[in-house]
Amino acid sequence: MTRPVIGLTAYRRSLATPLGEQTDLYTLDAAYTHCVEAAGGQPLMIPHGEDAEGVLDLLDGLVLTGGGDLDPQHYGEAAAVTLEDPNAGADLWELALAREAGARRLPVLGICRGMQALAIANGGTMVQDLEEQHGHPLIPKNPQALMESRHPIELAAQSRIAEVMGITMFPVNSIHHQAVIDAGTLTVTARVGVVIEALEGPVDWPIIGVQWHPEKMHEPEQQTLFRDLVAAAQRYHKR
Repeated sequence: MTRPVIGLTAYRRSLATPLGEQTDLYTLDAAYTHCVEAAGGQPLMIPHGEDAEGVLDLLDGLVLTGGGDLDPQHYGEAAAVTLEDPNAGADLWELALAREAGARRLPVLGICRGMQALAIANGGTMVQDLEEQHGHPLIPKNPQALMESRHPIELAAQSRIAEVMGITMFPVNSIHHQAVIDAGTLTVTARVGVVIEALEGPVDWPIIGVQWHPEKMHEPEQQTLFRDLVAAAQRYHKR
């Protein structure tokens, strides 16, 4: 059986070469492609572009991956903090992909920044920098502690994501200082304080967004998110 094609958004960064020159590279953590392949999909890395419709014509499903901060102008605010790893091209491209995916009901898994893009594309808003009053653990400054940190979440019992994962309470990682607080027209399925940890779309649009990074976690239930995306992509392909 042909594997469904799953697009994964890439991030464009300018890096110095060994000769001291600057070069632009599109980057993507290989953990994303490994998870898609393990779930039965064919990953396809997507660079920035202008033709969201043409690109989505090639795909059966989409993963909006993690990355830097989204510019607050996209949800009607001025920047109140210094943005971390901003990328205007990535913002415009990923929001266009999210909106076009919604128009054609393409299956989507949004991860961290990808979930934020889904929310903003559907009228949501964000907190630009988490503080204690938001009721969510603040991220550690030490890189090793950041990668090892976990906090518990609880999914809404009747949500699609709870059905997919088969559990409602489990620990997740936290590698973000910005967060969605209003999902717009999408449905919130988990919160910690005011911070939205998971969201999903209407019945006729198979999308799930998670604020954590399942591709960086080894718990078996995390892989179910990718298997669900691939299964939905197979159904989409048949249509």
